[in-house]
Amino acid sequence: MSEFTHFNEQGRARMVDVSDKPVTSRSALAGSSIRVPEDVYLAVTQGDIKKGDVLAVAQIAGITGAKQTSTLIPMCHPLPLSNVDISFYWKTEEAYELFIEAFVKTKGSTGVEMEALTAASAAALTVYDMCKALDKGMVIGPTYLLEKTGGKSGDYYRETHD
Repeated sequence: MSEFTHFNEQGRARMVDVSDKPVTSRSALAGSSIRVPEDVYLAVTQGDIKKGDVLAVAQIAGITGAKQTSTLIPMCHPLPLSNVDISFYWKTEEAYELFIEAFVKTKGSTGVEMEALTAASAAALTVYDMCKALDKGMVIGPTYLLEKTGGKSGDYYRETHD
């Protein structure tokens, strides 16, 4: 089991020891999306959702999600995040789809990919929660890593951008 760093000698889960890894600048960008019907798109963009400003609340949820990643994902280390930024943009050519990007940065000894993925997911889930009274058939996803910088494994850039 030596190639699996999240297992101890007994084959049981453990948190990886990162104490000997150098502290470096690390960042990650993740994306997600949610497809909605036209009436939900119009209600969100015109500010007609009774629960409030959907994108403002989703932005806060994304930031909170990034900060709470180690609480939600058992083997993630708690990290001091130096930056979390959530952005939104609509594509309406083929369907009404809200794209979400979550950028996370830290100086630490482990990466922030999971924080970025959690932030994008939390933002998408919040949009669903705030709009579900209008439509329960909204579809979230895919959610994916777009890029990451820093760390032992080097930089990663997704070849195709959905």
